[in-house]
Amino acid sequence: MHAALVTLTIDPAQASAAAAALMNDILPKLTAAPGFVSGQWLEPVDGRGLSILTFEDEERARAAAPLLGASAPGVTIESVEFRRVALTAP
Repeated sequence: MHAALVTLTIDPAQASAAAAALMNDILPKLTAAPGFVSGQWLEPVDGRGLSILTFEDEERARAAAPLLGASAPGVTIESVEFRRVALTAP
């Protein structure tokens, strides 16, 4: 498995609109992406968010990268890193 680590900033004034875009537009596309395994969206702190998305392999994680940059109001993607998942636990 491979993970995409997404770091982003969120304008607090647009947080509700950003959450709606995530739920209604971005999330359905990501979960339908080939090889998608799971996703975690961590609560923003001081306007900074972090998501951890796992895919079956690196090729599929990288292929989904354009979806990670999908626009949401007040959200700026700062970085996307791809890493092999070394270990998982239930």
